[in-house]
Amino acid sequence: MSPMLSCDGVPDLFFEDTKVGRMFKQVWEADETQVDAWLAEFGLPSPCEWTKPGSYIQTTVRGQLEKERRKNDIVLIPVGTTENHGRHTISAMDTFFVSILCEAVRRKTAQSGAPVAIALPPLMYGGHPYHHIGMPGTVMLREEVVEENLVDVMLGLWNDGFRKQIIVNNHGHLWMLETALHKFLKRYQLPGVFKIAEWHRNVKHFWRTKEQGGPWETNFVHADESETSVGLLLFPEMVDMSYAVDTEMKTYLPPGHIDNSIEGWDRPMRWSENEGHAAIEFFGTPEGVVGRPTAATAQKGKRPVVAFVKYLTMVCEDILATFPAGTVPPVEEFTFRSAKDMEPFLKEPLSPGWKPVHALPYIGQH
Repeated sequence: MSPMLSCDGVPDLFFEDTKVGRMFKQVWEADETQVDAWLAEFGLPSPCEWTKPGSYIQTTVRGQLEKERRKNDIVLIPVGTTENHGRHTISAMDTFFVSILCEAVRRKTAQSGAPVAIALPPLMYGGHPYHHIGMPGTVMLREEVVEENLVDVMLGLWNDGFRKQIIVNNHGHLWMLETALHKFLKRYQLPGVFKIAEWHRNVKHFWRTKEQGGPWETNFVHADESETSVGLLLFPEMVDMSYAVDTEMKTYLPPGHIDNSIEGWDRPMRWSENEGHAAIEFFGTPEGVVGRPTAATAQKGKRPVVAFVKYLTMVCEDILATFPAGTVPPVEEFTFRSAKDMEPFLKEPLSPGWKPVHALPYIGQH
């Protein structure tokens, strides 16, 4: 087990003494000038690049995409939703967050000549927990639709040579994404590297309140100080603070049992494991806000954003260092298919001897 690194002035904050932990500690302790310099390295803030040529798989000329894939065959899959985030901001907020963060990592990796690929968001309308039901501005897909959509996207990307896939999430449907990932593997048994990065939870230390040694007035919940601050940083033209209002959840059980979105209190139960302890959103917080967006500033959003884009870049670098482009984990250690049987399917798409994944014999589960 790696030793832990303490942070000056915050007695209960520790980072693991690993490359990841040391990077997070560096970001935590950096001054504002350094934080701004890191943002500039990633080209942040920048407008969303959904329509910019060359930013996404679907907007990159095919010949160029193939050249880039031979150097970096990781694909980032940003996943958000359509959800009411209060009258002061937009219902695509979650999707914009993860898209812009993935774009920043692509710009950074491009500096080394091997940009990571990004797929356009496959879930513009995401899944939801029960307590979102009935909210105007929130569109709830059925869980099986979310899961099967993502399974099919993963299969299509794998068939196109992107056999290292990172689903980058910013919404409360994590269990559906986890189910989709495991459905995909059980159904097809294909070698590769598959991860889910829930960005706000990946950097949960950077949402600490002032009582916990951080900069925030309130704890991370929804469309609140935290999310509105990131919105003000990344897309201020889609945030109108004249509409911002503060709210408080209507709860019935005493505090201490149920954790928040980022699991920042280390409480016994995750928020997604509970219903009935608080009024559903339509009745409890019909404003579409849980928290204090009026306390938001763009400055507060900088450090968690920096921590995440640096972390996701590190994940990509570590994957490629272990499994260079065009390679995957040992077939016979990760699936019940044989290396010989998989050989034609693991070739570069449309290269001599390649076969599409749909020609594989079926051996998985439904």
